[in-house]
Amino acid sequence: MKLIPAIDLKLGKCVRLSGGKEDTSIIFNDDPISQAKFFEREGCDRIHIIDLDAAFGKNFNNKSVILEIRRAISIEIELGGGIRSNDDIEFWIRNGINYLIIGSTAIKQPQNIKKFASKFPEKLYVSLDDLNGKIMINGWIKESDFKTNQILSIFNDSNIRGFIFTDISRDGMMTGINIDKVNGYLKNSNKPIIISGGLSSYENLKEISKINDLLLEGVIAGKSFYLGKIKIEKAQKILNNNA
Repeated sequence: MKLIPAIDLKLGKCVRLSGGKEDTSIIFNDDPISQAKFFEREGCDRIHIIDLDAAFGKNFNNKSVILEIRRAISIEIELGGGIRSNDDIEFWIRNGINYLIIGSTAIKQPQNIKKFASKFPEKLYVSLDDLNGKIMINGWIKESDFKTNQILSIFNDSNIRGFIFTDISRDGMMTGINIDKVNGYLKNSNKPIIISGGLSSYENLKEISKINDLLLEGVIAGKSFYLGKIKIEKAQKILNNNA
């Protein structure tokens, strides 16, 4: 199971939010390229990048920063935030981004995303941005008409790589990942799932490492890392059941 550290970009800087709310932004590093290089030196296989400005529909463009990160590191990148068109998907794949995370568009246009998943198999993740069992869209500010399990069933037979489940109520809150909720969605998925939202401690990681399901691909570490609650090497050892 992978530990996947997060870089959330806002105005070109690494930030973290609480509960997905834009006005809770705190800057943790004003040099995201050096942050990405640090994660590579620490032995991470992949980093998780979210363009918050794009997700919230802002005019500020983090595209150049993301491309610079891509040039600066050799490990895998999964990228999300504001990827809402066919041109967006093709641009990022053409520029070496390994995996794309599709949120609102996957909910609004599932057949179109299924078609792109057939064109680029194993390249797309669908976001399960979950608030009390319902999927949120448009930067998590609007409730969709779908329950999370409905989206699982819609994409289970597609060529997407998997799902990224975020528990919005816990995201950035340092309250621990909800293991029961994760287990429930794993039972209804035919695809790998990466989990995020609330990772708080080594004890929480030990709970996650005990989930006996091969479809659990990884866990995203955001504020828990930036606040010094976990260190990358020890966290990965726990997930590998070596600590």
